[in-house]
Amino acid sequence: MTQPPPPQPKTTPVSDPSGEAVVPAEQPRLLDRDLQWLEFNRRVLNEALDPRTPLLERLSFLGIFTTNLDEFFMKRIGALYPRATRSSAHSSADRALALAIRDTLRPMLEDQARCLDDEVRPQLAARGIQLLGWEELGEDECAAMQRYFQANVYPVLTPQAVDTGHPFPFISNLSTSLAVALTYPGSEERIFARVKLPPSIPAWIELPTSSMATRRFVSLRAVVRHNLSELFPGMEVRETMLFRVTRNADVRSESIVARDLLETVAEEVRRRRLQQGVRLEHRRGADPWLLLQVVEAMGFLPEQIYELPRDLDMAEYRNICKISDKELHYEPWTPVVPPALGKKVTDLFSAIRAGDILAHHPYEDFEASVARFIRTATQDKDVLAIKMTLYRAGDESPFIPLMIEAAEAGKQVACLIELKARFDEHRNIRWAQALEDAGVHVIYGIIGVKTHAKTAIVVRREPDGLRRYAHIGTGNYNPQTARLYTDLSLLTCNPEITAEVGEVFNHLTGRSIRHDFQHLLVAPINMKARLLAMIRREAEHRAAGRPARIVAKCNQLEDPEICAALYEAAAVGLQIDLIVRGFCLLRPGVPGLSESIRVVSVIGRFLEHSRMYFFQNGAGDPFDGDVYLGSADLMQRNLEERVEVAVPIYSTALRQRCWTILQTMLDDQRQAWDMQPDGSYVQRQPSPDDDSPASRGTHRSLMEAALRSVRE
Repeated sequence: MTQPPPPQPKTTPVSDPSGEAVVPAEQPRLLDRDLQWLEFNRRVLNEALDPRTPLLERLSFLGIFTTNLDEFFMKRIGALYPRATRSSAHSSADRALALAIRDTLRPMLEDQARCLDDEVRPQLAARGIQLLGWEELGEDECAAMQRYFQANVYPVLTPQAVDTGHPFPFISNLSTSLAVALTYPGSEERIFARVKLPPSIPAWIELPTSSMATRRFVSLRAVVRHNLSELFPGMEVRETMLFRVTRNADVRSESIVARDLLETVAEEVRRRRLQQGVRLEHRRGADPWLLLQVVEAMGFLPEQIYELPRDLDMAEYRNICKISDKELHYEPWTPVVPPALGKKVTDLFSAIRAGDILAHHPYEDFEASVARFIRTATQDKDVLAIKMTLYRAGDESPFIPLMIEAAEAGKQVACLIELKARFDEHRNIRWAQALEDAGVHVIYGIIGVKTHAKTAIVVRREPDGLRRYAHIGTGNYNPQTARLYTDLSLLTCNPEITAEVGEVFNHLTGRSIRHDFQHLLVAPINMKARLLAMIRREAEHRAAGRPARIVAKCNQLEDPEICAALYEAAAVGLQIDLIVRGFCLLRPGVPGLSESIRVVSVIGRFLEHSRMYFFQNGAGDPFDGDVYLGSADLMQRNLEERVEVAVPIYSTALRQRCWTILQTMLDDQRQAWDMQPDGSYVQRQPSPDDDSPASRGTHRSLMEAALRSVRE
C-alpha cells in the first residue's frame, strides 16, 4: 500500500524572485544555538507525525520529543536565569530569548497533542489498545480501579495542604503533581493542597477487563483524581489542576580542588534538586486560583509558564510503547558479528595484529567487538595492564565488573571515571567507589575539563616483547545505547597509534602534557588547530585546482572559528558536506558566503551519534583521502574544554567503509533533511516508484549491507 507523504515543516526559507533561498544581509552569519536546537527537536517530532513510522514507534517519538525538551530546559534555559540576576542587560536579553523559545515551541506542542489525539490513540484503539478516560470505564471497571487505588496507590501518596502551619511543599524536578482546591463543608474559603503522582507506579494501568483481543488502560492521574475523597475525608474538592515543574540543572561550583572533586560533584548533585524552577507546565483550562498559588509560591515569570493542550509528560506512555505487536514496531534488528571477528576467530589479539578492525554499531555487535576486547584482555594471562575511560556506561555495564575482575587477577588497571557527566553523576560516583575498593587505580578527571574521550588500551606480553592494543571509539562504553546509537569503533595495535593513546592516558593520570601528537587529534591540545589547518589546506588544494572536498559528520556544529574557516573555504568554491544530526549554527547555501556548503540531518530509528571527518587532501580517489573518527563534535566546549580523541584511519579498506557510510547518508532520500539558509529544514521525499537503497533510508540501507557482509 502506498503511504501518504509525511507532514512538512511549517517554516520555509526566504526566497528571492528567482526562487533561490537567501539570507537577508542584516542577519548574523551564525544562527542562535537554542533556537536551532528546537529545530532539531522539530525533526524528532516529525518522526511521530510521519505516518510511515510504525504506530507504537510514533508514540515513542512523542515521548522522546518531551524528554528532549526536559533536558533542554534543565541545561540551557536553566542557565539563563542565574545570569539574568547579575545585570539588567542580561535579564532583558535572556527573557527575550525565553519568550522566543516559548513562541517557537507553541505550534510544536499543538502538533504533538494533535498527533496523539487525532491519530495515534484512535489508531491504537483500532488495533485493540484502548487508552481510556475515567468516564469511559464501566461500573465494574471503576470499582476495580477503586480497589486498585486502595491497595497499590493510596499507601504511597502523601497529601500536602498549605496553611499557616504547613508551608508550600517542595516540588521535585520533573514530577507530575495534582493541585487541589479544597473547602470545608459550608465554607467558600479555599485551601491549596498538592498530591504528587508516584513515579514508582505505571502511568497507565491495565484494566482487568483486558483480553487477548482488546487491552484497556486508564491513567494513574485519572485514578488518583477520582479518589481524592479518600485523601481528604470530610473536605470538598472544588477544582484540580495537573502541573509539572522543571528545575535548573546548571549547577557549577565556583572552585574545585583536585582532592575534593568527588565530594564537590556529590554536593552539586544534592544542590541540583533544590535549584530554582525554570518551567511550569499545566493543562489548558487550568483553574486560575490554583495556577496563581503555584506561580506565586515558586516565583515563575510569565515566559516560564507553558499551557499545554494535552498531556504534560508524553514519556509516561513508555509502558504502552513496550506492548508486543511486531506490526506496530520497527522490524526487529539483531546486530551482526563483524566479519573480522566471526566464529572462526578464536584469538582476538591475532585478528587485530592481522589488521585494524572497524565495527559499526548497532549494525555490528558491540558485545562481539568492544566488550569482547575488554573481556578477553581481562581473562588473558599475558595481559599485564588495562586502562580505559568511562563517561556514561549504563546500568547494565559489563565493564565495571570486568575492571574489578582484572584488578583482582593482579593486572594493573586504571580507569578514568568522569564524575562530571551530567545526570550520570550518582552512578559514576558509585562506580568509582566500587572500583577503588577493588584496587583499581581510579582517576576522577582533570580539573576544569571533562574527559569525553572513548579510549581503552591493553598492554600484553608477547614473544617479541610488550605490545599495546587500543580501542578508540565515537560512543560511550554503554551496551544499551550501542543498540540504539550509531557509533564507530576502531581496534588497532598500530604502534604509532597505541603509543600516542598511551600518552593520552599518561596525561589523564599523571598530568603530563604532550603537544607533539603526530597521529591523534587530542583536545584541548591539538585537535582544534589541526582541524582548522586541514580546512585551510583543503581550500588551498581547491584554489590550486587539485582534488578537494570536506565531508564532516557530527552531532552539533557550533564552534565560531570552525564555522569561520568553513565559510572562508567556501569562498574559493570548496565543496563541503556537513552531516549534522542536531543543531548547526552555520548557514548553508547563502550566496556570496556559503554557496558550496550543504548541511544534511538524518533522523530515524537509530540516533546518529558517530563523528567522522573526511578531507580529500588532493587525492584523486576519495579512498586515499584523510579520515578521522573520534569522540568530539565541532563545538567550542568539545574542542577547548574537554579531553577528546580522534584517530586517523590508515587502512584503505577501512577508509572505503567510512566513505560508504558518509555517501549513504548524503544520498538518503527517506530520512535526510536539507538545512535552508534561514535555519529551517526540508525533508527529502523519494519518488513513488523509487526502490533504490536511498529511498529506503540510511538505517535500512546499512542494516541490509551488514547482513550482506556476513553472507559473503
